[in-house]
Formats: sequence, structure tokens, C-alpha cells
Amino acid sequence: MLEYFALVVLCLVALVLFYGIIVLHDIPYEIAKHRDHPHQDAIHAAGWVSLFTLHVLWPFLWIWAMLYREDRGWGFGHHPGQPLPQRVAELEQVVEKLQAELVILSGSNAAQVSSEERG
Repeated sequence: MLEYFALVVLCLVALVLFYGIIVLHDIPYEIAKHRDHPHQDAIHAAGWVSLFTLHVLWPFLWIWAMLYREDRGWGFGHHPGQPLPQRVAELEQVVEKLQAELVILSGSNAAQVSSEERG
């Protein structure tokens, strides 16, 4: 009777390991699905390929799935709020204003220095 119990336990352990590995390989796909990734089908297919290559691709799939987020896109060059050219134009105006103020301040400093030299 103990032999049958050991056989059942052995089969259950093998079954849990088998399904555990399948669930593990599917984590990047679940992340991609949750983030509404545009390449989720490719990530899922690559996950199966990774399963048959002893999970060599799996860390790269994880990174690929984590790169995209629906609210910010890929995270490269995406600036919330104003578009970049408009923001650059505003910053150029601020720099010009600061340069004009600097010229005025240096002119008043030069006038103060020359009046102090005279006095």
C-alpha cells in the first residue's frame, strides 16, 4: 500500500512541476497582456520557444514585456504635457530673457564700477 502512495505522490510532484514550469514561462505574456502590449502575441510565442530552449530567452522576454506601458508608451522620447518643439521654443525665450537681463545687470555694474573709480 505504501508503494502506491509513493507512486501517487511522485506523479503529483511531476504534474505540479510540469504545470509550474508552464505557468512560469507564461509570466512575460501575462505582463504584456496586463499592460496592453502591442507585441503580446510575439511575446507569448517566444515564451513557448523559450520553454523548449530551457528558458534562455525568458529574461529578455520579461524585459520586453516590461518596457511598454499603455499610459507612457515605450518610455523613450515621450514627454507628458507639451510637445517637445513647443517646450524647446519656450525654453529659448526664457534664455533670451535671461540674457537680456544679464546685459542690463552687467551694464549697471559697469556704471557703478566706473563711478566708484571716479569718486
